[in-house]
Amino acid sequence: MDVEITLRVDGRDHRLTVDTRTTLLDALRERLGNTSPKKGCDHGQCGACTILLDGRRALACLALAVAHQGAGIVTAAGLMNGGDGERGESGDGLHPLQRSFIAHDAFQCGYCTPGQICSAVGMLREAAAGWPSAVAKDVNAADVVLDDEEIAERMSGNLCRCAAYANIVPAIADVAHRDEGARR
Repeated sequence: MDVEITLRVDGRDHRLTVDTRTTLLDALRERLGNTSPKKGCDHGQCGACTILLDGRRALACLALAVAHQGAGIVTAAGLMNGGDGERGESGDGLHPLQRSFIAHDAFQCGYCTPGQICSAVGMLREAAAGWPSAVAKDVNAADVVLDDEEIAERMSGNLCRCAAYANIVPAIADVAHRDEGARR
């Protein structure tokens, strides 16, 4: 059965007709031509399709497009130019995490990078809100310390086949520590 829906992707509304079984990932890639979220496992296990759905990280391969009528969807491409409400100060249009991934060479083949970056944006928001993790040393929300172990745990749903973790974690930590300093 086909239905007409409107998806708000990277700040723009898109009206389209989809089968009720169409995933958000397939709607984004095949119907809207947005190839930022990648199709990796198509089972919610690799994180390559991670997007921000109403500001929270979500796996686009597990979400049905019809269930997210009117939701705010931000892809890694939409993070540029402040598409998530966080403008970088450098004027290059890149989100601070995008800039940090480049500076830290936190990608090799680059396939997982859009999902890693969207997940990192969501993860930093979760940590700032005091969400606990499996390795948190203190359950007090105000005391979340984003050390390497904490970042690795919170990013564990995003896999990198090239094993660029040695650069991904420091790239995220750099932005996290900058953000922590700004909040103080």
